[in-house]
Amino acid sequence: MTVRVKIPTQLRQLVGGLNEVAIEGAATVGELIQKMGADHPQMLERILDENGDLRRFVNVYVGDEDVRFLEGLETSLEGQTSVSILPAVAGG
Repeated sequence: MTVRVKIPTQLRQLVGGLNEVAIEGAATVGELIQKMGADHPQMLERILDENGDLRRFVNVYVGDEDVRFLEGLETSLEGQTSVSILPAVAGG
């Protein structure tokens, strides 16, 4: 199964300017992030902290659901076709 990861403008330079990355064969959000990080290690550093957890300022959505309100990195991707990564934006 291929899952498309939507990459926001702020992070596109870490994946060669792409607005979307296709990842094959990931069963969970954590596996998806690790597979993406194998090709784009700087992206991995921006998403996960030194303990391997999602950084506080990064939101990951499976469909329309924030993974923090599901099972975090263990959230299943079964039947899902898209994941969105959204870094928090501050200012005003």
